Amino acid sequence: MDHPKTLDLVKELVLRLLSAVDSPSSDAIDELPRALRFAHRLLSSRMAPSLAPDELVLAETIKRQLAACGRSSDALAFSDLRTKLSARSSAPGSIRNRWALLYLLKSLSDARRREPLLPSSATTGLPALPLNPQPSHQSPLAAKKTLPPSCGILLVSKDPDNIREIALREYGDIVMDETEVSESALVRDILFVSQGIDGRYVRFDKVSDRYEPPDLLKLPRSMRTMVCKLSELGWLFRKVRGYITESMSCFPAEEVGTVGQAFCSALQDELSDYYKLLAVLESHSLNPIPTPGSVSGVTVNYLSLRRLAVWLAEPMVRMRLMAVLVDGCRSLRGGAMAGAIHERAQHGDPLVQEFMGCLLRRVCSPLFEMVRSWVLEGELEDTFAEFFIQGQAVKAESLWREGYQIQSAMLPSFISPALAQRILRTGKSINFLRACCEDNGWATAAAEAAAHVGTTTRRGGLVYGEPNALEALVVEAAKRIDRHLMDVIHKRYRFKDHCLAIKRYLLLGQGDFVQYLMDIIGPELSEPANTISSFHLSGLLEMAIRASNAQYDDWDILDHLKVKMMEHGDGNRGWDVFSLEYDATVPLDTVFTASVMKKYLKIFNFLWKLKRVEHALIGIWKMMKPNSIISCIYTEEGAAVKAQFVAVLRRCQVLWNEMNHFVTNFQYYIMFEVLEVSWAHFSEEMDAAKDLDDLLAAHDKYLNSIVEKSLLGEQSQGLIRILFVLFDLILRLRTHAERWFESIFQLQLRGKSKLKTKLKEPGSYPDVGRKAIMQLAGEFLQRMGEDLDKIAKEYSASLDAFISQLPMQQHVDLKFLLFRLDFTEFYSRLSPSK
Repeated sequence: MDHPKTLDLVKELVLRLLSAVDSPSSDAIDELPRALRFAHRLLSSRMAPSLAPDELVLAETIKRQLAACGRSSDALAFSDLRTKLSARSSAPGSIRNRWALLYLLKSLSDARRREPLLPSSATTGLPALPLNPQPSHQSPLAAKKTLPPSCGILLVSKDPDNIREIALREYGDIVMDETEVSESALVRDILFVSQGIDGRYVRFDKVSDRYEPPDLLKLPRSMRTMVCKLSELGWLFRKVRGYITESMSCFPAEEVGTVGQAFCSALQDELSDYYKLLAVLESHSLNPIPTPGSVSGVTVNYLSLRRLAVWLAEPMVRMRLMAVLVDGCRSLRGGAMAGAIHERAQHGDPLVQEFMGCLLRRVCSPLFEMVRSWVLEGELEDTFAEFFIQGQAVKAESLWREGYQIQSAMLPSFISPALAQRILRTGKSINFLRACCEDNGWATAAAEAAAHVGTTTRRGGLVYGEPNALEALVVEAAKRIDRHLMDVIHKRYRFKDHCLAIKRYLLLGQGDFVQYLMDIIGPELSEPANTISSFHLSGLLEMAIRASNAQYDDWDILDHLKVKMMEHGDGNRGWDVFSLEYDATVPLDTVFTASVMKKYLKIFNFLWKLKRVEHALIGIWKMMKPNSIISCIYTEEGAAVKAQFVAVLRRCQVLWNEMNHFVTNFQYYIMFEVLEVSWAHFSEEMDAAKDLDDLLAAHDKYLNSIVEKSLLGEQSQGLIRILFVLFDLILRLRTHAERWFESIFQLQLRGKSKLKTKLKEPGSYPDVGRKAIMQLAGEFLQRMGEDLDKIAKEYSASLDAFISQLPMQQHVDLKFLLFRLDFTEFYSRLSPSK
């Protein structure tokens, strides 16, 4: 508009419009200045149509309108002219705002179509300017109704009589009549309330637990609603500030802890930023609020209720989040608090995610420092019991199993249970190496792990929001420290050698040692238990070691083997209380705990009794072998006794063969199917173990396998009782056999020497004639046969019960035991009901 040519064009256009209304005269010249000012104001106006400036759409609309009116040639001409105009868009002096030009032409055309033109405008083609003033007694609205219809297109762009300002002033008068308090006073009250301070009109009501203006205060409904809505911020602020004050007044207390302190610190920092915003709003509230209808274009930053609502929209969201966290974390602490805040962070709003992420980085800082210290240093810096790993004072042998446990209640949700177990094991490994193994090699392994993943070993190396970094550090540290621990256990403390020694001596795998020990210690164990010296038995144990291949084993390992006498009563024999034990020292007692050694003792007693039964059967065989029995002394008159003796001896040998068959096959099953197979599996798992937990699990599996397969488990109690009955019957046969064959030997001596005097030994037979001796021998053999039949009957019944229960056992190896015992189906044919 400032260009001279533009001003000249506007002046010429206005003059033409004035000449269309009135004939050229002095009046038209007089109206020119006022009409020119109106034209300048109209052209300088920023009012624009509420349409998107799309030239192509507007051009197509114009062509369709021309075609619809039957002016197809005009539509083609318009399209050709617009194409030429567009082609010259880059030429100097071309029209750039073609859309505005097309819109002006279309608006003029639509105005001509809707309203009839004045006769005077038919020649010029433009409407006349409304320069006649309106009568003073007419209202602006009435004046608008009396405007010439040809001027409608100009009134769309400008309101020369300020109708809008008049309406706003009238609205302001109505509002002031309905309001007792100015809006600026309410704004100041809201700013006070936002800081938890009662304002002049808006105060905190303890009954309703909220800030609200009094009911008697005269306010429009919209303004009262706005005040109540903005007052919510003060109620939220009051809750958050109260929690911070209460928590910090209790610190340092276990109920707050370092995580709670970090949470309060993060909330306090958010409130500090909130205070800064309130200071800015306080400065804006000092500027007066313009009244409705006042002069537009005010540039001063004033603060109305609606503007305050816009300013406080984001702080309201943040304060509401903080209040929700305060309510959810009031009774929580430590890892549980961090987990609860993490669950609230799972939100789709980017604003909420950003806010919660910043808050969690502050809150989880103590927790991640505990993880770093535990994984890399083995230190449990948990003064207020906030960490998800809890330690307790225990003995060195229980350090690994009971020293440290996971508190599920303190485990945050962003750490998985598997990762928590790995964190626990890594710290336990460091403490185990330091306390039990007296080894410091873990420090090098931890430093190498941190360097490998690019994490510093100093404080602040781990932060929230980087789960991959945390998991990478834990995995790498666990791998390196566990590898070092396994090297120490296997190489320095020779774990496998100790396990092999237990297998040889406690599980009776060293055959020559066991046989020699049984031979030399058997007579001692036949005595009453209270008359046996454990020191004497220890000497016999050392003698058995030196007399067998056990002497070539390492004496550092053999020194752990000791004699143990169990608790006994007055009627117990040495066989009932004798046992061997393996004294495992630190750190091996972590594996060979008291409960584990009880299981080994249980297995040893069972195997020792099995060996005793085998030893008893060998003793019976030695007494029954032909060169030990002199049967030729019986003369012709003793032929009947001789036949009776041979029959009884044959029955005894048949019973011995049956017992020996059972014991031999059962012992083969225990020694090879149970002990050797379990040891082979344990050796493989022991070599493949990557950490101490794997090693403990492999050993427990090995020991439990032996217990279950050896009929010592809880589910085989009925079967083991029958087995012990069979063992007792074999031992009973040994006792009877000793008495029988001793008596037979005495009879043979008396019959051969024909002694007539009374033997001095107690229980010897009197000196009677040869016929009397034959009679006594017949009676003795008859009693011997009766006792033998009784033992055989009980043994057959017990063996039948034992074999009948084997198929009902769950373990598959026990079914193979049945196959070995009855591979000829002899017992199946004897008992077809099975």
